[in-house]
Amino acid sequence: MISKMRADTLRWSFVAGLLIWCIILPGWLAVAQAVSSPVSRAKTSDVRLRRVSALMVSDFHFDPFHDPGKVQQLFDAPVSEWEGILDAPASANQEQAEAVLQHRCGPRVLDTSNALLQSSLRAMRVYASDVKFVTFSGDLIAHGFACRFASVVPGKTQSDYAGFVEKTMDYVMGELRKAEPGIPIYAALGNNDTGCGDYRMDAHSEFLAAAGKIILQGLPPSQERDRALEDFAAGGYYSVTMAAPMRKTRLIVLNDLFMSHNYAACDGKSDSTEANTEQAWLQKQLGEARRQGQRVWVMGHIPPGVDIYATAIKMKNVCDGNAAPEMFLNSEKLVEVLVANADVVRLGIFAHTHMDELRLLGPEDGARKATPKEMIAVKMVASISPVHGNKPTFTVAQIDTVSATLVDYEVFVASNETGSDASWSQEYSYSQAYHEAAFAPPELERLVSEFKADPDAKTAVSQAFIRYFYAQDNSSLIKPLWPEYVCALTHDTSQGFSDCVCPSVH
Repeated sequence: MISKMRADTLRWSFVAGLLIWCIILPGWLAVAQAVSSPVSRAKTSDVRLRRVSALMVSDFHFDPFHDPGKVQQLFDAPVSEWEGILDAPASANQEQAEAVLQHRCGPRVLDTSNALLQSSLRAMRVYASDVKFVTFSGDLIAHGFACRFASVVPGKTQSDYAGFVEKTMDYVMGELRKAEPGIPIYAALGNNDTGCGDYRMDAHSEFLAAAGKIILQGLPPSQERDRALEDFAAGGYYSVTMAAPMRKTRLIVLNDLFMSHNYAACDGKSDSTEANTEQAWLQKQLGEARRQGQRVWVMGHIPPGVDIYATAIKMKNVCDGNAAPEMFLNSEKLVEVLVANADVVRLGIFAHTHMDELRLLGPEDGARKATPKEMIAVKMVASISPVHGNKPTFTVAQIDTVSATLVDYEVFVASNETGSDASWSQEYSYSQAYHEAAFAPPELERLVSEFKADPDAKTAVSQAFIRYFYAQDNSSLIKPLWPEYVCALTHDTSQGFSDCVCPSVH
């Protein structure tokens, strides 16, 4: 009896074991296959986890002089009271006073009023509610700021002016942090963001020390943040490791005002000392990132390369051998430094033109064609300010946190330039307009090649670029200069651009 029971027990144990093995084995095989196959791994949920949204915004050009009758109140009040002052009913003579100020100081079209600022921030809360970080690529304050200040509150000192600039910057950054609470906001200075006038700045100044505290306020206290504050006080630039969920990515933020050909110190004198100092600092940061195995993003305000608009306005004929194109910066050193480090630099973020643009930096050696590994993708972010008659926009990007790649982005646009009763909607997405899988060198090289093969801008991708270049505009601003403009996308040196535009001459 016992032997029969033991045999039955063994038989059932065998059957049960066989059933368990049949159930478990397929799972084990699937796991083993996923571990051994990169393709399978790419299809797991980790791919979704590694992609996050980020907000890219630039050129607020906030104008606290929109209602001149409130400026003295703003000057006297702490920044914490600005919102109440700006939200209060307009002064009795607001429209007349503003018209006088516009006539005296320009520009022809208004910059960003508080109504437009708040409208854009409300739209960001809707369309960028799940972003993990924000990049702001410069120009917090309005054009003609110094003229406006002197006209509305005359008799003030240079220190008074710098203090009002600081308060304006503090207000705008504070409002942006309220719209996107609890996440890092990485910001750069623009050519207007100075304590002594457009394109003018002193290194190692009280203004830079104060501005650094405003710009870096939202980043968590750390030894790296302390170093960033020191660097900012010295030259308005800084370097930080981007917070999670970004992985092993360093953000190097430039103050490329020093590199602009329009740059001067506050006393009006100009030399290349500060630009050289910053470029040496940049090389050191890139070397440090390489040693630590980090990927790098570089953000500034003024882009490197050819200023095609200024070249056209000045009617420079680069093909006659006597004229060079207008360049954004005073030398080609920045391009040289970045391209020499293309193995670690994954993305450049710039702005300044107020238009939705791209660039592809790379070595310009006529003897051979550069490979994508030697190139750097550059996104130029369009403006909130409608000062050029464009509609205000901001960009919501999709980022692969592991490779630090800009995968896709959407541009959102306002229905009017004032912000009053404005509605915001998606204007376009990169992937749908250009049918590329990423905003990275291989894809951009292919896209620009399509542009070059289409000198009359007849293809869908060329027409899309022209249409979205100037937000909600049908005037085809760059179409008459399309071949020249396309040359500027990948030729960042004066000689390289001239060779591209005039191949038969050069």
